[in-house]
Amino acid sequence: MSTKYVSSDTLTGTVKGPGELPHEFLFITADNARTRIGEFVYYVARDGDLDRHIIGNITSRRLVRNLPDAFLSDPEISPSVVSSLIGLSSDCGELYEITVETIGYFSPTLGDFVNPRIPPNPGDPVFLASSETLANVLSPRRMGDVGSAHVGSLLTRSEGEVPVVLSIKDVVSTHLAILASTGAGKSYTAGVLVEELMRSHNRAAVLIVDPHGEYDTLRSIECDARFASDDGYKPEVKIYTHDRIKVRVSTLTEADIKYLLPEGTSDKMLHYLSQAYRKLTAGERGERGLWGYQDLRDGVTAEKYGEDDGRGSGGNVGSIDALLWRLDNRFDRPDSIFSDHEHIPLDELFKPGRCTVLQLSDIEQNEQQVVVATLLRRVNKARMATVREEALQGTDSFLPYPVFALLEEAHRFAPAGQTVVSTNILKQILSEGRKFGVGIGLITQRPGKLDQDVLSQCMTQIIMRIVNPIDQDTVAKSVEGAGRQLLDELPALTKGQAVISGVGVNTPVMCRVRSRITRHGGETFDAPQEWAEWHSTRERDHRQQDNAVLVKEEKKAEKIRGIRI
Repeated sequence: MSTKYVSSDTLTGTVKGPGELPHEFLFITADNARTRIGEFVYYVARDGDLDRHIIGNITSRRLVRNLPDAFLSDPEISPSVVSSLIGLSSDCGELYEITVETIGYFSPTLGDFVNPRIPPNPGDPVFLASSETLANVLSPRRMGDVGSAHVGSLLTRSEGEVPVVLSIKDVVSTHLAILASTGAGKSYTAGVLVEELMRSHNRAAVLIVDPHGEYDTLRSIECDARFASDDGYKPEVKIYTHDRIKVRVSTLTEADIKYLLPEGTSDKMLHYLSQAYRKLTAGERGERGLWGYQDLRDGVTAEKYGEDDGRGSGGNVGSIDALLWRLDNRFDRPDSIFSDHEHIPLDELFKPGRCTVLQLSDIEQNEQQVVVATLLRRVNKARMATVREEALQGTDSFLPYPVFALLEEAHRFAPAGQTVVSTNILKQILSEGRKFGVGIGLITQRPGKLDQDVLSQCMTQIIMRIVNPIDQDTVAKSVEGAGRQLLDELPALTKGQAVISGVGVNTPVMCRVRSRITRHGGETFDAPQEWAEWHSTRERDHRQQDNAVLVKEEKKAEKIRGIRI
């Protein structure tokens, strides 16, 4: 990357002096239009034998001189007209004091900013960095590069003028959080990111945990030529609806099974369950994972005739019968997602160039948490075994490529102040996954309800409009990459605008998220429009035709019943 700075960089103000913090400085300007919060400026400083362009980000602004109030009292008369009538020059207008947070100069060798700690001198000129300059230094990748994700453009410039391009390597290896209030565009932004991951220069292995069924519109990627390449690559999108999602019982831990039991299960029942589970898994079949629910049930039944309760044979019958009823109610149902033999193989869920969507909308929340917990454990175990060359090719423990899992409604799977089965494995992957190629993306509308240890380990953040004070405070405490001043802008962001910070970009930026190629599946229903359509002539005719067909079918059925009688 080049550090060439172009002559189009515009002189915009003059340094006044240091700011309140050591890494801040103030400058004075009359340029109200271009010195917006989130904009980038620079000054020139001598660093040894080199002149460095020290870039900074505008974090606040204050009006320090204005025309008298009397000049502004009549809205029909321009203040400049009043000024000219009394002989004041146009130079006597508004002046602004701008606070800038110093970032540093960009080093192409390091691929990052370096702050030489050389403050500007009062009177030094301050330049508005050109779009070409910013395009060279803000993003760690260029559009179309391997490992790049073009998610939008710099908010303070015209749309598309300064692309914001994330480093996929850093996003996946150190994890991602997308945080926003309802309707701010978090799922839309996640869709943009998935589109980038599926492009031919990335060909990622992606899994989306979708509790609301919002991501099935990604199917259109498969037949869109913009995602294909000359070497024959075409991305795949596989949708698993709730009826196709199966969890093999032998992949459940003791904690998973206990978590699935209803409230009111006594400690005595849990004790007998533990005894049966440990005996079952300690044997050869248990170690190889070749057991099913009936084996567990038989093990619990055998506890009826043990002496572990200290009261002799048969004294535990009531508790064990109650435990068996609870287990059957959960695991022995026709519609159960738990199976003795079936589960989705990892190489079906994850494959380079494939996006797999698990639609969990018709599955109970505690079962959703168990699905995620068992799946992440399997993935993490497989990647560890593969990296350590302990997995045999063709087995479920062999996963020879990095993977990325995106979790919608992440606060369901790692809630703050609660213990659920999916929290611990999430913490483990977030802290260790980088070494084994397991990346996690968390999406939530309530950061305050997400476990703070989990959130703090996501090293790239896309933060959109957040108005809840608790959520704002949570973000401020948990997100290290974004400055406090940029976070103050969160309530003022509109739909599709975001603060992006962390290792995925070279410095925090305010971004305008680009338009999606695929259709967004999470659009808000227009209730008044649909109510009006229900009363339209066309819809009324459809309902009358449907009713006529139903009446005809009912009469036909009655006639058949009469013949049989």
